[in-house]
Amino acid sequence: MVFSNAVFVFLFLPIFLAVYFAVPKRSWRNVVLLIFSLFFYGWGEPVYVFLMMSSVFVNYIIAVMMDKRRDRGKLLLFLGIAFNVLVIGVFKYTDFVIEIINAVFHTDIPAANVPLPIGISFFTFQILSYIIDVYRRDVAVQKNPIYLGTYIAAFPQLIAGPIVRYQTIEEELETRRENISDFASGVRRFIQGFAKKLLIANNVAFVADSILKYTPSEYGFLGGWLAIFAYTLQIYFDFSGYSDMAIGLGRMLGFHFLENFNYPYIATSITDFWRRWHISLSTFFKDYVYIPLGGNRVSKTKWIRNILIVWTLTGLWHGASWNFVLWGIYYGIILLLEKLLFLEYIKKLPKTFQHIYAMLIVIIGWAIFRVTSVSEILLLIKALFGGYGLNPAGDYIYAEVFQAKYIAALVCGAIFSMPVARLVYKKLNESTLGRGVSVAIMVVLMLLSVVNLLAGSFNPFIYFQF
Repeated sequence: MVFSNAVFVFLFLPIFLAVYFAVPKRSWRNVVLLIFSLFFYGWGEPVYVFLMMSSVFVNYIIAVMMDKRRDRGKLLLFLGIAFNVLVIGVFKYTDFVIEIINAVFHTDIPAANVPLPIGISFFTFQILSYIIDVYRRDVAVQKNPIYLGTYIAAFPQLIAGPIVRYQTIEEELETRRENISDFASGVRRFIQGFAKKLLIANNVAFVADSILKYTPSEYGFLGGWLAIFAYTLQIYFDFSGYSDMAIGLGRMLGFHFLENFNYPYIATSITDFWRRWHISLSTFFKDYVYIPLGGNRVSKTKWIRNILIVWTLTGLWHGASWNFVLWGIYYGIILLLEKLLFLEYIKKLPKTFQHIYAMLIVIIGWAIFRVTSVSEILLLIKALFGGYGLNPAGDYIYAEVFQAKYIAALVCGAIFSMPVARLVYKKLNESTLGRGVSVAIMVVLMLLSVVNLLAGSFNPFIYFQF
């Protein structure tokens, strides 16, 4: 089940909220949240509820033992990390490893075709951050298994993050106080994310998919850039919209999740971009991989190694495919070049040129991310740089996408990828009339989103697979 689903919006969420707020005690509200979260996760694949809860149980035991036996802390931490890496490795990377073995040793091992549990990358990273923080004594061990299960399985952030660190909600698990102000703020944030997903992401996704189903030699320069521009908007509004909904749902329940996006498409460098994009993932790799490797407080050779390791792992985290590995290495190299050679020169350029540079790198990166085959990536890049001419196949490719709603989605996506909405909202809230207008806008956005949802519009979700 996902948030942009009629069953969730009209059935699951209202029933959950009614039961949750009918229960007066904090401990029982956590039980309600856990039970509904397990139902939410098991809606599509019930068997993997047992995988997730088994993972929670094993890590609960490891953390408790680690707290009691500090003399065995390193061994227990190693066992915990090994267990979690094994879980994600088996379910996410088995076939990728088989593919590599077959290519290197010229064998013919059949693919295992292990189904990928939804959201395994997100909840596994949350568990890892918890046991590492317990080892470091950054957080107190959670001795109540219900509370730990609630932290890991809570449906607002279960499927697609953000990756919520235990220390962020450690106190709120036991002492949070829901209130009308937080609930209203959460509803507003949920509607914003819901509209991002239904009104913008889904429509620009149709544009990207409609063009990219053809070959690069057919759509050429114009089609290639239109498709990748649409995909650039799709992945942002799809993922940031889901994060908005998750943060909003958490706020309704008294949780204050950290922000996951900060208008990444206004970045003026790639270094700046990665401070703004998928902040919870970047922070995870920084705190649990980059800094433990020595960060930048090592020799230049080891620092370069650290950067490449982090970004190769970042690519692999997104999926078991060579395009994700290349995407990660691509960013690792760009970031190294910025830090070693030309970031100081970029900062001297006018802001407009800094922004153009950053977005060009980002859009090329999304081309690598979008196409799974390495050979097809090269063909797409060739089209983007004019290798097949402007528009070799004529206008028939664009006929289905040149409709008012898709053009409107592209324009709105470009506008609202900048902090326009935040500025407008701030201005509106300076007066009583403005606050009324703000509420009216939220109502209209929700109604339009629901209409799109009930109409059965194109409704993919990129990060669902992670």
